[in-house]
Amino acid sequence: MADPARARRLAKRIANIVASAIDYEIKDPRLAFVTITDAKVTADLHDATVYYTVRGADLDSEPDLAAAAAGLEKAKGVLRTKVGAGTGVRFTPTLTFVTDTVPDTARHMEELLARARAADDEVAKAREGALPAGDADPYKEPRERDDAGDE
Repeated sequence: MADPARARRLAKRIANIVASAIDYEIKDPRLAFVTITDAKVTADLHDATVYYTVRGADLDSEPDLAAAAAGLEKAKGVLRTKVGAGTGVRFTPTLTFVTDTVPDTARHMEELLARARAADDEVAKAREGALPAGDADPYKEPRERDDAGDE
């Protein structure tokens, strides 16, 4: 078992190596819009999971996740060789590529927060000028206690 700090440093190094290799060395057009977001390495340093996102060619188009996954799968051997040469560890970790869902989740959370803000604004508008349904002070006043009468 390796030190967890060493595993984190190795994961960060693997993410940097894979990202630079995709940008500058691998000439696959399917990988043109792939961004490496994170990497995780198992405690024994034998397996690495690399997280990636894919953006569309322009702002209105949907990303082609299947083509990006196929391009990464095809380049997996070359990328593992680059990782082995760049890290200098005894055993080069196997690479597994997983689509990162954090940006989609964040976008969904922002939409939910916007809906909650809109609902709060509607409640605030309904509350304006509203009067209480009962008395102005619905709480009963505490009774004065007469200590002389208890004896």
